[in-house]
Parts: sequence; structure tokens; C-alpha cells
Amino acid sequence: MARHLRVEFPGAIYHVTCRMIGDSRLDQSQLFAEDKERERFLERLGDRVEQYDIRLYLFVLMTNHFHLVFETPEGNCSRFMQSLLTSYTVYYNLRHGRHGHLLDGRFKAKVVEGDDYLLALTRYVHLNPVMVSGIKDRPIEKKIEYLRQYPWSSYPSYIGKRKGYDFVTYGPALAEMSGTRRKKPTRYREFVESGMAETDEEFETALKASPRSIGGEGFRAWVDELYEKLATGRGAAEDVSFRRVTEPLDSAAVLEIAARELGVEVKEFFQRRRESVLRAVAARCLMKYSGQSQREVGRSLKAGSGSAISKQLALHRDELEEGRPAEMLARIEDQLGEERRKRHSKAANS
Repeated sequence: MARHLRVEFPGAIYHVTCRMIGDSRLDQSQLFAEDKERERFLERLGDRVEQYDIRLYLFVLMTNHFHLVFETPEGNCSRFMQSLLTSYTVYYNLRHGRHGHLLDGRFKAKVVEGDDYLLALTRYVHLNPVMVSGIKDRPIEKKIEYLRQYPWSSYPSYIGKRKGYDFVTYGPALAEMSGTRRKKPTRYREFVESGMAETDEEFETALKASPRSIGGEGFRAWVDELYEKLATGRGAAEDVSFRRVTEPLDSAAVLEIAARELGVEVKEFFQRRRESVLRAVAARCLMKYSGQSQREVGRSLKAGSGSAISKQLALHRDELEEGRPAEMLARIEDQLGEERRKRHSKAANS
């Protein structure tokens, strides 16, 4: 029973890996034998990200396994992954004339602690393509070239080598980089590629220390306690006292800080103005710093529904990535990040 136990709750960030089972009928047990199969997997991934309101931070597809890092505002990791894997398995089996399971057991999911470990994890995952046999022993210049051009990873789109994916949320990792919004992809590239020359020993230790979580010693003990409660029937998978890995800011504080930086009143976020980017900015901030789903943001901003927020974000996507709105959003996120750090520090010392 313990093998299939999984703690799930709103706001958790997961590192998920899946590996294909050995199959003598297939060449080298390739989960992705052709580019067409990788393309089909990404199509299904994008559909499920939208369907289950997932914030996908990054992905890497290898030959016989893949990595995903994502957040679940609605605490639905298992439902999301089951839908994705079932869909791909049906497609793969039909294509190869096979039956039965495709993956080696259930997917492996580790809960991730906060921004520091998330950032280190994105580097670890994005470096996977150059850590395999035949690539890892190449000169570092060759590995960098290979990594930047690797087509089945979110990394090229993070560093501006490829157009961004609609279903990938780039903000949290890039927000940790210094400099202007335009400089952040370069800073992120430098951060990731520096991992080829030196090992992050602290992160490597945290990565291997637990099959259930990635984080500090206290965090790992906390997650283990959750599993123990679930295994013994003394706690529920969504115990309200463990609803967030990183404590969110309350929505009122987020909107107040955003309004102050924009020089507007909070009530202006509630007004329906199709041409105004204000509601889209507020929605971005509430999703990232209050841990709200699009449905919850719709209620907070009196927009009526999550679909209304989705349309606002889609309408203003380009503005939020470039130009003055993007600069305003970056400034707001700097202030919100600082506020969150202050609160975490205060809580840790109390």
C-alpha cells in the first residue's frame, strides 16, 4: 500500500518522473521512438494542463522517460497524471500494436519545498539531456550547444531560443533572476549552464534524501509525517493544516501591493474594461502569490468565472511579456516576493 500512497493538497509543487517498462518487442524500450510520438505527448500534455488547471513550470522528454515540474492549485496531481498517461498509453499501444501497461509502475512524484528548491530543481531537470551516456563526456562547449538546441525540453523557450509554449508557466523561475524582465532569460541561461561546471551538492543531497519530497530536513520530516498519518488513517490527504508547501500571501495584501505599485485604487481591478491590462496583472499576481486557481481569481476580482480570467490572460499575454505592462508586473512581483520573504522569515523566527 505504501508504494501507491501519495499526499495531495492545493498549492503543492511536484517533480514527476515516469519511465517505460522493459519490453523486448520494442527497440530499447523507447517511450518516445519517433518525433511524432513526442509531439503527440506534448499535445496531450497541453490539453491536460488546461483541463486540470495545472501550472506546468517545465518539461523534458528523454528516450525512455520524462520529467515534469508543476503546481496543482486544486490538489489534483493524481487525476491529472492518470488522464495524461492513460491517453498516451492508448495512443502508443495502438501505434505499436501492443497491449497492457506502458510505464514502470505508477509515476513517481516528489513534493518540492518553496522557491529556492524549485529553482535548483529546474536547473537539474533542464540539464538532463546533457547528463546521458554519449553526451556527458563531451567538451562543455559542445554540451552547451546541444542543450540549447535540444527540441524536447522547455529550456530553449526559457532562454529565448524558441517561442514559448502556451501551456508552460515561465514566471516563477524567471522571477528569481536579477535584472530587467528582458535580461531574465539570459540570467536564467547562465544559472542553468553553470551547473555543467560545478555541482550543487546541497541540492543533490536533498534530491536523494527522500522518495517523497525535495527540500530541507525539516520539510522532509513534515512530508513524512503526512504520509504516516495517511497510512495509519489518522489524517486525510488534504488536511487543511497542510494545504500549502509555501505559505501564500492573502489576496487582499497582493491586491494592495499591486495597486500601490501601479498607482491605482484596488477597486479598479474589479472593473470590467476589455482594453485594460489591470485585471490581467492582478490575476497573474493572485495566481502566483496567493496560490489561487483561475476560478478563485475570478471570484476575487468579481469577474464571474475562471474562463473570464483565462480570456483576460490570453488577451493580454503579449503585453505581459513585453513592454510597459511587463515592466510594471516585474516591479510588482519584486515587491510581492520581498513581502513573502519577510513573512517567511518572521514565521521561522517566531
